[in-house]
Amino acid sequence: MIGRFGIILWLATFSHARTVTHLMRQVGVPVNESHSLNASSCPGYTLSDLKSSAQGLTASLSLAGAACNAFGNDISNLTLEVAYETTSRLRVNIHDTANEQFTVPESVVARPSPDSSTTALNSDLVFNHQESPFAFWITRKSDPQGSPLFDTRLSSLPISPVAASVPSDNETAIDSMGLVFEDQYLQITSALPQNTNIYGLGEVLASSGFRRAIEGNGTLQTLWARDVGDPIDQNVYGSHPIYLEHRYNSTTFRSASHGVFLMSSAGSDILLQTPPGSNTSIIQYRLIGGTLDFYFLSGPSPQQVIEQYGLITGLPTWQPVWGFGFHLCRWGYSTVNETKEQVTKMRDANIPLEVQWNDIDLYQAVRDFTSDNVSFPGSEVRAFIQELKANNQHYIPIVDAAVAKQVNATDIYDPYTKGTEQKVFVTNPDGSEYVGQVWPGYTVFPDWFANNTQSWWTEALRNWTQHGVEFSGIWLDMNEASSFCDGSCGSGIDISNTSVPFLLPGAPGNLVTAYPEGYNSSISGPSGNITINGTLTFGQGSANQTTRRRRKRGLGAAGLNLGDAINVPSYAIHNGFGRLSTHALATNATHAGGFAELDTHNLWGLMEEKATHLALNDILPGQRPFLISRSTFPSSGKWTGHWLGDNNSLWQWMYLSIQGILQFQIFQIPMVGADTCGFNGNTDEELCNRWMQMSAFHPFFRNHNTKGGLSQEPYRWDSVANASRIAIAARYSLLPYWYSLFANASLHGTPPVRALFMEFPDEPELFAVDRQFLVGRDILVTPVLTPNVTSVDGIFPGQGRVIWRDWWTHDVVNASIGVNTTLQAPLSHINVHIRDGAALLLHKEPAYTVEETRNGPFALLVSLSKNGSAFGSAYLDDGVSFPPGPSKTLSFNVASGGLEISSSGSFQVSQKLDQITILGVSKPDSIQLSGTSIGNWTYTPAQEKLVIPNLGVDLNKDITLDWA
Repeated sequence: MIGRFGIILWLATFSHARTVTHLMRQVGVPVNESHSLNASSCPGYTLSDLKSSAQGLTASLSLAGAACNAFGNDISNLTLEVAYETTSRLRVNIHDTANEQFTVPESVVARPSPDSSTTALNSDLVFNHQESPFAFWITRKSDPQGSPLFDTRLSSLPISPVAASVPSDNETAIDSMGLVFEDQYLQITSALPQNTNIYGLGEVLASSGFRRAIEGNGTLQTLWARDVGDPIDQNVYGSHPIYLEHRYNSTTFRSASHGVFLMSSAGSDILLQTPPGSNTSIIQYRLIGGTLDFYFLSGPSPQQVIEQYGLITGLPTWQPVWGFGFHLCRWGYSTVNETKEQVTKMRDANIPLEVQWNDIDLYQAVRDFTSDNVSFPGSEVRAFIQELKANNQHYIPIVDAAVAKQVNATDIYDPYTKGTEQKVFVTNPDGSEYVGQVWPGYTVFPDWFANNTQSWWTEALRNWTQHGVEFSGIWLDMNEASSFCDGSCGSGIDISNTSVPFLLPGAPGNLVTAYPEGYNSSISGPSGNITINGTLTFGQGSANQTTRRRRKRGLGAAGLNLGDAINVPSYAIHNGFGRLSTHALATNATHAGGFAELDTHNLWGLMEEKATHLALNDILPGQRPFLISRSTFPSSGKWTGHWLGDNNSLWQWMYLSIQGILQFQIFQIPMVGADTCGFNGNTDEELCNRWMQMSAFHPFFRNHNTKGGLSQEPYRWDSVANASRIAIAARYSLLPYWYSLFANASLHGTPPVRALFMEFPDEPELFAVDRQFLVGRDILVTPVLTPNVTSVDGIFPGQGRVIWRDWWTHDVVNASIGVNTTLQAPLSHINVHIRDGAALLLHKEPAYTVEETRNGPFALLVSLSKNGSAFGSAYLDDGVSFPPGPSKTLSFNVASGGLEISSSGSFQVSQKLDQITILGVSKPDSIQLSGTSIGNWTYTPAQEKLVIPNLGVDLNKDITLDWA
């Protein structure tokens, strides 16, 4: 028997690749949609009509031969635009000359204006090219070797076809390494040095760690926003086509970083791989639409790359200072009284609680902008929130992406009624209402491209506050956007059916009964994935002429009509659910202006974040909006923070949260954190103990878990309560440091949390470290990430040149050089160390809330370097005003036996500097404060610690402290 694969191979000799793929489907062959059998003939492009200027160049690119039409229609005429935008940023934009391909609108992500003084002469980056076949490469003037940072000249390299690192019986890629530009398939490939270091490209929980894999199976990163419970090595909630590459020269022992950002919302696969037998690695982009709009960032330090990226997408929003407090939530607080009980028990246990949250339990019939008439009556919710405010605490409710449909004529639900009247919802291609299914049953989805959506959204949120839900911030969930039907739920559905097609956690038949990992290590934790039994009813026919005109997708090869091309693109990116419409909107769902969901899907969360941020500006005027959202895209950080989604109550996910925090520093969304103690499954005392400690040193600090799981509020176990009190006290002491780091992020794009190599870029032993992290430049955190241990291994950067001191004891660490040091870590203790040369402004008396803490006195902690120097700064303002008002910047400089504190800015600091502690200093004979002798001080020889208490210093004036 010839067999099915034999038939297909025989057909391939006569048929177009797209036709073969459809035949494979029809005869039942397992087919990976990324398979092309007729791709080696892709001809590439030839450059002509080059026009140069001081700021860049433009040129035409013409298809260099017969079209290959591998996964769409080859576009014959392209335009190349190269712009030297700043001395460290170069833009290379390759787009269709007719401007018919989708690009991210400026109204969604505003592009930065070029610096008019930048030219090809003063730019550090250089665009180089060859005309035929067209290829380009980017170099640095500051690099005497001229090593390409990005190099598409691959046709002569011995690179075999790329095999993606996913299970597949039948996977090949386009053999051509040249430029492929079709209406629904774009491919471009760049060479990389073997064993280079790549970071970014997400959102993902990567099994390889924060540093992406290039050797072996390499990396396949799919970008398609997806509602799924934090699987490993698959696409999840956000899409970020930005990477930071860090190269180390083993001859000079020096390193340099650069960044590459592709401004595209297209669903895509990005491959990192070293082909077998090759001494060259590659990165390959495969997009199912859009254009190739690249930004190259010269760095050369990792921090500078991240800052330069922030100037493209917009710098992070200013955070209210209370957002750095501890947050508590769970899916399952079933009444307002149960929610209030958590606040009471947290205070009884003396565990600081800054913000209380509610999940969808709050809602009436699980509908946005409501509260349940019985379990959360509006008057009681208002009284509860006002009590929180009276105690300097805050309240945040959830807002889901989908809006419930009215079930009958007597059903009253204003957000739906008014939204329908104002035409703010996504439609089918024929203009009818697009219907999905989420928690309240059948739903519609806001269309952020529609003219009236912003005002409608603002009104819905404002009305909510008037009915008792007087929020301080908003939690945006399910905004990939998620839907429980596979695509559209179709017509003829029973709107009155408000159930969801699966059992909720904790319901009979879906009890959360798995043992916590610490109780039985042989039992795997739950995956957290919800199986949806949707019906394949997404097809709504071919698109109307408006959609066709805006999407510019006509008949494709093999006679595919527009509807087929949108619903089932011939190249199937490696979406973890398979079909793009699974657990999502159908890709032919239509937005105002004729935009199709296929092109805009990855933008949905960002656009909701922007709309919500602007709404809160209106509803809470003069206050900084506090948002936490799940689905993100480049520039989301301008509007929101992020939590890492529905993780698992397992030690591995505790570890994985570190790489998530570090990824989002690159993505310019620095306010980020995980569901502490885990969301899915059941946690245990030890895991929650260690996780609460670690999360106290993450930017966003929230404990949250699933409905039906074991309760995990930190007061539930004595040891967790104790660990939490200790860790939160340290966090609140460090609030001036945290706040200053985030001010620098909002002003300059500087990442608040850093991988170790970012501060020590010339130490290759740090390039893969992701079990430790730095808060700013000065605080090193080494958490315990495994059960049943009382010690932890960690590396101390600096290769012996840096003195690290214990945060808790102020002892100097006897650290091994360039390798791990074993540290004692009994339960309830987390290893935190201070870098030498640091001067940290602290709150001397951490209190129960952020406001009470801020009203107390300051302390200054100085950790001297070997030469007796130190420096630091602090940014102070009222912590809540938006836009930020007057501020004060304090600078601390220590040298030659003296400390200078300089003050600039008009903000008046009412709190006094009460204590100064200096580590690493010889015992002085005398001390003077601004010329006045001080006799009240202590000295501890073991830590070489000088403590000067009860100072009462006014920080609005310049100060000197001298010792001899």
